[in-house]
Amino acid sequence: MKPFFQEFCDKVIALDKSIRFAGIADGDGHLVATAERKGLKPLLTPEERAQYAITAATRQYTRLRWEYMLGKINYATSNYAKLVRATIPIADENSRLFYVLLLSFDVEAGRSVHEIIMEKIIPLVRKNTDKFLRIPSRS
Repeated sequence: MKPFFQEFCDKVIALDKSIRFAGIADGDGHLVATAERKGLKPLLTPEERAQYAITAATRQYTRLRWEYMLGKINYATSNYAKLVRATIPIADENSRLFYVLLLSFDVEAGRSVHEIIMEKIIPLVRKNTDKFLRIPSRS
């Protein structure tokens, strides 16, 4: 894991007490860094997280395909009974996917997930986008 990625995940976890997990996957869905809230009992094994990362990256490619018609995607969420998951694509100005930020939140965060993502996480991603785009991904 490259230090930048790990530091970024640690910063994301520190942004809000409802954030359970932050991970960065490359364009192929390989996890390059993860962080989780201290004292958390993960719901997925490391192998299941790796499988989820591959699936999430694949879905991001599909979403980016429609940006020219629908506008730039900020994030996508899935609301489960036990948590809320979100993915944020990290792409260049031509919608070429470099990385995917994977997040999970406590289910109790509910509607505030949108505000946390838009007001805390996305500004951090945008502030660091140039760094993400300079680090070659595996894809």
